[in-house]
Amino acid sequence: MGSVRVPEWALWGAGTERARHNFPKSGRMVPLEIIHAIGAIKSACARVNSDLGRLDPKLAELIVAASAEVASGNHDAHFLLDVFQTGSGTSANMNANEVIANRANEIAGSARGSKHPVHPNDHVNLGQSSNDVFPSALHVAAALHARSVLMPKLERLEKSLQEKAEAWIGVVKPGRTHLMDATPVRMGQVFSGYAEQIRLGIKRLASSMEGLRHLAIGGSAVGTGINTHPEFGGRVCRSLSGRLGMDFFEAENHFEAQGAKDALLHHSASLKTAAVSLSRIASDIRLMGSGPNCGLGELILPEIQPGSSIMPGKVNPVICEAVIQMAIRILANDLAVSVADFGGVGSILELNVAMPLIGDAVIESSRLLSESSRVFSENLLPGLEVDKDRCERLAGLSMMAATRLAPYIGYDEAARVVKRALAEGLTIKEAASGLLPEEKLEEILDPGSMTEGK
Repeated sequence: MGSVRVPEWALWGAGTERARHNFPKSGRMVPLEIIHAIGAIKSACARVNSDLGRLDPKLAELIVAASAEVASGNHDAHFLLDVFQTGSGTSANMNANEVIANRANEIAGSARGSKHPVHPNDHVNLGQSSNDVFPSALHVAAALHARSVLMPKLERLEKSLQEKAEAWIGVVKPGRTHLMDATPVRMGQVFSGYAEQIRLGIKRLASSMEGLRHLAIGGSAVGTGINTHPEFGGRVCRSLSGRLGMDFFEAENHFEAQGAKDALLHHSASLKTAAVSLSRIASDIRLMGSGPNCGLGELILPEIQPGSSIMPGKVNPVICEAVIQMAIRILANDLAVSVADFGGVGSILELNVAMPLIGDAVIESSRLLSESSRVFSENLLPGLEVDKDRCERLAGLSMMAATRLAPYIGYDEAARVVKRALAEGLTIKEAASGLLPEEKLEEILDPGSMTEGK
């Protein structure tokens, strides 16, 4: 394709330089988590190729050393390619090949760009194709981020919500269905539901991570393993497992692994589900904290920053709003992943050709869900308080206490009690006076007893 000028300070080569000029400059680079995963994969590939007798051990040592630096983030500044590039991630793979080769040659005492003694294609990319390296990197990056960053934050959030559930189990409040008054419930019971949502979300994510453990490496160009040793993929996965502390396996069917991105779609859906759970929790807390005088006012939000530039003393549910916005972005990312894996759009014949977009969307969603969980645990829940007196006062005003009368006086008579109470401004107990002995009314209309399934 002719010569191309590469900055003297750059570790990349001609392939990367062309990509820098050819592709859009959206400001969204290939996520560094993916770059670091490629570094780890290249290191494992070099070791395996050396063990298989396909690569000079001295060259392998140079590649391993340079790849380790990439995996550790030492050369992040040399990975500048936009995420909107060739759909197979070829440019991102070649960016890594060139950086690793140039750095390996530097270690060997050669000049950058010399391609000697290490060549980016012949040695760094030996036995590989962008078509199996890049999807493998997406799986590794997503799995490692979920394990090391996301899961611990979700587990902490679940624990924080459970602590609130236990602390507030004695606080009775009005239940609400359809945003209308319903029978009483305990604030602790409500928060136990939130904690369970997060627990179930963690289980769903753990299930989706199983699919990420199966890698396309070894499939080469189209899944047939052309120019690759038959044991290459399995050995690379075992090497990665030992060094990353997480079990990875060669894909059972390379044609599925390279033709579709269903495992990432499944993981994205689990991220979306957890985000929807968080949006529900954030929305409920926002509603129960509305006020302080003209809203529900059952929860007291922490005063972490001014809520208005014009209204003094205003406190807004800022953390809830931030979390809900992040959840919306995660939903949008999941739609992007779905379309990018869609037949005839992203997944076409023997290769998915929207992988950089998928990787970017999944990693961003994982980051956003991690941050949502963190700010909930650190900036909202510790200072969140319950107004016990208001909760119990509102619970006593609920017309739906009449539900407890139905087994004793019948549904129709209980409905008439509600209508009378509303029309005359009475409590349910006052409106039902004379229908049952006063002692019995006192017993069955106690708000606390209505939360115990009796």
